[in-house]
Amino acid sequence: MSHDTSGHGRLILLSLGAGALLTHLPPGDGAEPLRIGYIDEAQRHLLDEPFTGPERERLVRFGYRVVDVDLRRSGFESVLAGVDAVYLSGGDTFALMSGLRRSGADTVIADLVRAGMPFVGLSAGAVVAGPDIEPAALMDDPGMGLDLEDFRGLGLTETVVIPHADGQLPPYPLELIDRTLTEYGDRFTLLPLYDDQALVVDDEGSHVVPSADPID
Repeated sequence: MSHDTSGHGRLILLSLGAGALLTHLPPGDGAEPLRIGYIDEAQRHLLDEPFTGPERERLVRFGYRVVDVDLRRSGFESVLAGVDAVYLSGGDTFALMSGLRRSGADTVIADLVRAGMPFVGLSAGAVVAGPDIEPAALMDDPGMGLDLEDFRGLGLTETVVIPHADGQLPPYPLELIDRTLTEYGDRFTLLPLYDDQALVVDDEGSHVVPSADPID
């Protein structure tokens, strides 16, 4: 599978493991670490305060400079303009898309990526990179996106990632993955992605790469 990505930032779409980041978006030499704008909107409905859990901690451990981007505060656009890459965390796909659309960050992020900024998305963050988030309806709660007029994604790739496709996470058994592929596979280009894989979209096209977390 391949897509035209000319004039387009690299996409690194993760299911769970993030080892691919170290190869395809190295954090730097330590003196000037790569700045990643971290967006946790997919998890904000779970807590009153911004979520700063394992995903964010892993990026810090890898050596990135993590810059929190709060879509619910004015001025997030200037924060995004000052980072080297944008990262959308996992959580609920529909909550994430709702927050992106409500804040206008969907357009801001898409424009930045099309201008060359790398995009990293994990689970829900990977799903929204595609053309439509409807295929996540069996895995996440469409009720979290009741204010959405439609289920359009960011449209950064023609592929809709189906994360956790190896059925290793209890909320997403293989039966659910199979139902998703059967129900939506005739209308969308779906890519089942195992938790130790990533989809990388760059100037050479689209390719699935290993993405297990490194062993400390």
